[in-house]
Amino acid sequence: MNRFPLWKNALIAIVMALGVVYTVPNLFGEVPAVQVLPNRPGLKADTALMGKVEEALKAGSVRPNAVASDERSVRVRLSSTDEQLKARDLLQQALGSNYIVALSLQSASPEWLTSLHALPMYLGLDLRGGVHFLLEVDMKTAIAKAVERTQNELRGSLREARIAYGGITRQGNDLTLRFKDDDARKKTRAIVEKEFRGLAMRDDEAGGEFRLTLSLTPAELKRIEEQSLQQNITTLRNRVNELGVAEPIVAQQGPSRVVVQLPGVQDTAKAKDILGRTASLEVRMVDEEHSDPTS
Repeated sequence: MNRFPLWKNALIAIVMALGVVYTVPNLFGEVPAVQVLPNRPGLKADTALMGKVEEALKAGSVRPNAVASDERSVRVRLSSTDEQLKARDLLQQALGSNYIVALSLQSASPEWLTSLHALPMYLGLDLRGGVHFLLEVDMKTAIAKAVERTQNELRGSLREARIAYGGITRQGNDLTLRFKDDDARKKTRAIVEKEFRGLAMRDDEAGGEFRLTLSLTPAELKRIEEQSLQQNITTLRNRVNELGVAEPIVAQQGPSRVVVQLPGVQDTAKAKDILGRTASLEVRMVDEEHSDPTS
């Protein structure tokens, strides 16, 4: 005999039904897909692009299971990897370099389930496969740009203050200014202390010239490196968003490295091309077995 009121039984039935609905997408698995992304500013993944994609596939006798678009890309579901590769070649030829055509995997769930936001459980690289990148930020270039920027700003400050100097010599991360008298050097020191941070100053004299050498302090070097790393992580996350990967991992590993994991991505070359558009990143193959990730 059921001792529970009707409303409790109804509530249990509704919860179980919803649980089944939101579990079912995991049973459909994944199908090969092709993703088309704009490669230049101003281009959009709109209905016009979707029309071009459908025309190119029709001309090549490729019948997709579905073609859909969102704000970032046009996605084409296909029934086999052979059709996936054929579709990629057709779209690359039809769209040219204005668009990136990448291979991917997509859930085979029907549209009505997707419209209910009933999505499959996202799996990591160990269960789903995908791409793992370990990238190293080019810190030498970041520091060199900071020194060059300081040099240009210092020239402008001295010009505004009308301080005469014999020139600025750069050697490594040091800047050496030459003056004809100590008064000009003292005025320059005052400007550096007021307008510039993270610079150590050293006076010396040679050949009848008064010299002032500026060096980046260890704290400033660390700040530049951390800032450069965070900027690259932010840029990488934006690049990964272009790929539309579910639950990607973009994280710092050590003082100068960034690890990127893209579950479900098949096209390593395209992923590397998209991520490699970050200016201050240097892509290297790292032997993780014999290298210290914290070094």
